[in-house]
Amino acid sequence: MATYGYHDNKQSHLNRLRRIEGQVRGLQRMVEDDAYCIDILTQTSAVNKALRSFALSMLDEHLKHCVAHAVANGGEEAEIKVREASDAVARLVRS
Repeated sequence: MATYGYHDNKQSHLNRLRRIEGQVRGLQRMVEDDAYCIDILTQTSAVNKALRSFALSMLDEHLKHCVAHAVANGGEEAEIKVREASDAVARLVRS
């Protein structure tokens, strides 16, 4: 089984995702309870920021572990990992 860059911080990442999940549930409750639109939008912005922060953390760990390891080994794997990372950055920038 492969060990990925986030492995050492797996529990921390899971805790973060659970907090984000709680924020999304909070949004659902706000809509169910007919909360004020601006309050819902404010909370939506907080969820987006939390997800973006999580994604950047995962990207950082991917670069430090997966990409660095592939580049150290060289060859086609290095090219693939760099391309994957570049594509991931492009997706994050577009979102």
